[in-house]
Amino acid sequence: MIWQHCQLDRTVLKSDERLTLLRTEKGVVEIGENTLAVPVKLDDQRKGFVFHGKGKLLLDAIVETEEGAIGKSVEEEISEPFLMLGGTEEMQNRLTEANKEDLMKVGYENEQDLLTKAGDLCNRFFGRTGIHSHRCYDENDGFVFAFPNKSDKLDILVAKGSKLVYKSLGRVFVLNRNEAILKTPDEVAIVGNGKSFVIKKKCC
Repeated sequence: MIWQHCQLDRTVLKSDERLTLLRTEKGVVEIGENTLAVPVKLDDQRKGFVFHGKGKLLLDAIVETEEGAIGKSVEEEISEPFLMLGGTEEMQNRLTEANKEDLMKVGYENEQDLLTKAGDLCNRFFGRTGIHSHRCYDENDGFVFAFPNKSDKLDILVAKGSKLVYKSLGRVFVLNRNEAILKTPDEVAIVGNGKSFVIKKKCC
C-alpha cells in the first residue's frame, strides 16, 4: 500500500492504557485502552499512525467578540479509524505489538482487514490534501489529524505550538495566540489586537 513515498508498516500496535495524543490550551485528542495503531511511513521513516478504537476529540472553538461568544465547543467520540501525523517518537514507546485477540476486540478478523481500512483512509487524505512525494511531512510542523465524518469527508485538525486550525463540515476555526477566525454558514468572526468584527451572512 504505497502513496508514492508513503506506505503503511505492516506491524499492528495497540495502546495498553488511555493516551493523550494532543493537548493544547484549546483542544485535546485522546485514545482509549486497546486502541489499534498502524504506523504510517513517509520516505521510509515513521511519521504517524492510523488509530482505530475508542477516541475522543475536545475542542474549544468559541470566539469571544464584542457582541458576545460565537461558536460552540466540539465534543466527539471517535469510533472510526483516524490519521495522526507527528508525535511518533514519543508515541511508539508507549505502544506494544497487538495480537489476534486485540484485533477481534475492535472488530477485525485479521491484520489485513485493518490494513485495508487504514490504506483507504490514507489514500483519501493524501489524495485530497495535495501532499505528494516531493514534500515529506516534517514532525517540526506539529500535528495533523484527519477524522472521517458522517458525510464521508475528512475533518482536519492541525496544531503547532499556539497555532491551531480546524476544518469540518460548515466550520473553519483558526487560532494564533490571541488572534482567531471562526467561519460558519451563518457568520464570520475575527478577533485580534483587542478588537473584533462579526459579519452576519444574509439568508437568501
